[in-house]
Amino acid sequence: MADKIVLAYSGGLDTSVILKWLQVERGYDVVTFTADLGQEEELDGVEAKALKTGAVKAYIEDLKEEFARDFVFPMLRGAAVYEGRYLLGTSIARPLIAKKMVEIAKKEGAVAVAHGATGKGNDQVRFELTTMALAPEIKTVAPWREWDLLSRTDLNAFAEKHNIHISSSNKRYSIDRNMLHCSFEGAELEDPYLEPEAGSYLMAKPIEQAPNEPEYISIDFVKGDAVAINGKKMSPAQIIMTLNKIAGNHGIGRIDIVESRFVGMKSRGVYETPGGTVLHAAHRDLEGICLDREEISLRDAIMNRYAAVIYNGFWFSPEREAMQALIDKTQERMTGTVRLKLYKGCVLPVGRKSPYSLYNQEIVTFEESNAYDQKDAAGFIKLNGLRIRGYGNRKV
Repeated sequence: MADKIVLAYSGGLDTSVILKWLQVERGYDVVTFTADLGQEEELDGVEAKALKTGAVKAYIEDLKEEFARDFVFPMLRGAAVYEGRYLLGTSIARPLIAKKMVEIAKKEGAVAVAHGATGKGNDQVRFELTTMALAPEIKTVAPWREWDLLSRTDLNAFAEKHNIHISSSNKRYSIDRNMLHCSFEGAELEDPYLEPEAGSYLMAKPIEQAPNEPEYISIDFVKGDAVAINGKKMSPAQIIMTLNKIAGNHGIGRIDIVESRFVGMKSRGVYETPGGTVLHAAHRDLEGICLDREEISLRDAIMNRYAAVIYNGFWFSPEREAMQALIDKTQERMTGTVRLKLYKGCVLPVGRKSPYSLYNQEIVTFEESNAYDQKDAAGFIKLNGLRIRGYGNRKV
């Protein structure tokens, strides 16, 4: 009886080839696992394709709400942005997928799990660190580090040899999609000087096709999490997917970047994160009236580290959990509403209110007020100037 292995399976080029390779070259009984993270139509026919390609069993699990509630929303509370631009759409999905793979492996009595990440990428690290954290006794098989298929051209040839159908889009780009984002790599994108072609647009319209009139929306937050759009209450997953449609129509959330991979190389990718971009902008804006200056400063002091921990695959780590506890403490009074103007790729907060607002109009007004004595500023400036008096005279 062959050993079982659980494969993270999307139905695309890489994982379809890996399924057959694990079966014919390594002798495993392959159990596939496909996570429904809101990639929508891409799941049509995945189970049938897995079984046809040779899987002994195919799991498909709806993880949309768990993904949004327990992974995306905590990350958004931390305002995590990697290298100033990337909202971590791929990174945040991997620990959940790996967590479920481990659960299925234990249920099926599998000796190993497998993934389709290449030996050049970050995902191999994310999958395997999660497995190590949750089930160190289960080994990981990484075909891209073992086989002699060295390119996407080789994979297409293997697929053709074994009668595995691959869509034309998957032949051109390496695509990863979930409810938070869609990423594109490969083809012309391997040259960082070439403009992305039309086929790399999926969740966000080209700016030229976006409406010529702005759209105004409001988002309600409770303790740092979005709970309603335009006054209509929704679940976390519904919030993200609804904003994807609204913001994507205005060409919002698309970036073309060269980033620093954890393994050490530079990588060029196109990312579309329409709803996440709006949520990030709205959340940060609401912090302006809800959080004290020092709270914001402290959270921002760890934000880059927090983002890097997620990017590098350490979601299940003591440092991420410690930072999350600090972040969540700052969000206890992050309740309110933000109004936003969406137009031609731009997200513009235009209004905000909160029952916990620290904004005091009586203090900041340019009109007459008894709430603040401007003469007090003289002492404040004098005391702050004590240490720098005469500093200019000390310069060499």
